Amino acid sequence: MSERPDGAAAEQATDNTSQPDLRAASEAAAEHSMRDAEAFSEVDRLRGELDALRAEHAAVHDKYVRLHAEFDNFRKRTAKERLELLQSAAGDTLKRILPVLDDLDRAVVHNAVVDDIDTVKQGVELVQQKFSNILLAQGLKPMHCKGEPFDPDLHEAITKAPAPTPDLKGKVIDVVENGYLLHDKVLRYAKVVVGE
Repeated sequence: MSERPDGAAAEQATDNTSQPDLRAASEAAAEHSMRDAEAFSEVDRLRGELDALRAEHAAVHDKYVRLHAEFDNFRKRTAKERLELLQSAAGDTLKRILPVLDDLDRAVVHNAVVDDIDTVKQGVELVQQKFSNILLAQGLKPMHCKGEPFDPDLHEAITKAPAPTPDLKGKVIDVVENGYLLHDKVLRYAKVVVGE
């Protein structure tokens, strides 16, 4: 008995049993490489999405930084304009008051040589009227309080006094310091005496 036939038989038996194993291995390898290809394509897709999201984030961040800088510039410019407006508004108001100052200067010079007191009174009344008209044109109005019911939103009671008549109880009977409204808002409260 030779070993050859047994070796050939063993080889044949190995070929028969290994063919199904090779097929299974090659199918497994093909399946594995297909899964690898799918995984690589999934990774490529995710990388593409990540790159797109990074680009979108960079654009949004850039827009935010620019918007923040623009708002800061706007805030500074507005503050500067407001300051300039206040300064120019004060200048306009003072420019309108200057004629009253001129009239007062002329009155002082004129009063040094005038003996007639009625002329001095008329001059002072004219200057006061001119000054009141200028302030009225700027939106400043005096409050008319005497005889009005006491209103804490407009008046500041400095004292109470007996009312001369019963109908003046709880009303303003005297004004110590006039109050003023600027564009219908209280600029200065009137200091009043209230009847009780």
